[in-house]
Amino acid sequence: MTSTLQLWIPTLFGLEGLCAGELRRLGLPSVRAENGRVLCGARPEDIPRVNLNLRTGERTLILLGQFPADSFDALFEGTRALPWEDFIPRDGAFPVKGHALNSTLHAVPACQSILKKALCKRLGSVYGLEDLPETGALYQVQFSILKDTVTLMLDTSGDSLYKRGYRARNMGAPLRETLAAALVSLSRYKGRDPFCDPFCGSGTIPIEAALIAKNRAPGLNRSFAAQRWRWLPSRLWMDAADEAMDHEFHGAYDIWGGDIDPAAVELSRHNAELAGVEDTVRFDVADAARFHRDEPKGRVVANPPYGERLLEKKAAEELYRAFGRAARALPGGWQVNVLSSHTEFERAFGKPADKKRKLYNGMIKCDLFMYGTS
Repeated sequence: MTSTLQLWIPTLFGLEGLCAGELRRLGLPSVRAENGRVLCGARPEDIPRVNLNLRTGERTLILLGQFPADSFDALFEGTRALPWEDFIPRDGAFPVKGHALNSTLHAVPACQSILKKALCKRLGSVYGLEDLPETGALYQVQFSILKDTVTLMLDTSGDSLYKRGYRARNMGAPLRETLAAALVSLSRYKGRDPFCDPFCGSGTIPIEAALIAKNRAPGLNRSFAAQRWRWLPSRLWMDAADEAMDHEFHGAYDIWGGDIDPAAVELSRHNAELAGVEDTVRFDVADAARFHRDEPKGRVVANPPYGERLLEKKAAEELYRAFGRAARALPGGWQVNVLSSHTEFERAFGKPADKKRKLYNGMIKCDLFMYGTS
């Protein structure tokens, strides 16, 4: 197994630059941001470090190979030529999944079948087996076929990295933890000023703010597929966890979340306990229309209801209008960042944004409306 790897980190659109910055701060080499993904060099010991520490990436994949293929024969031969045995042992389970776009090979089930046969042929030949047992650890193979170029990868994460392990359920439409962390990072919150979310829902934004303030690795409370891989010794995972905990901060922080729904506030408190930040963030039943703080400066980051249907849009506009009045009454040093897909947000809020940034909440195209920024 080579000591030099290439990682492929998918991201939500708009978060590539943030993810690239995280990887550079972790000391990863050759970081390159592209549309919807970030690539970088790595050593085996970096796989635990990236999985544990990354806040804005969706998962950590090992790039095994890329080659052109406009026929099933080319797909089979290109796949069989790769050194799968360097990564997958004789008893490893290796299901295949992926997607194809703008390619001659567009039938995903047929591509899956060809890829599986090629892997079986390669691994069976190396291990001297007619039938591979696949009774061991999971080595999920992912493929992408884009414009007749095949990309083959192994998934080290298992569950997506946005699944931090602290949110068993959510209130209404969920905001991914990776996007919540990005919203906090884009507000340039570092833990020094008060931080508020008047629409906290299940508490995701304040909890991610608390993790950032404490510099706590978001993956410490969960497991990863590659923890069962034989060529990644368990000591590498323990070393990465020790390193992450050594870099934690221990201070006093003013992080608050409010919601008009008592059930949401109760759930937020429960999630904060699961995340281990119940001593860092507090939640209260509160009306965003009456939100106010007396401190001279601070950060507001919020993801209010968008109002996807007609009647909901009217209600959302009323909510934005009331919250806009409350936000404009804050002292001049406050910054307010609001994520919304509503096309009339600025009009309803009562003020054009100082800056806007296009982001995606799942498949919903949104803008981050930024007020009070320089």
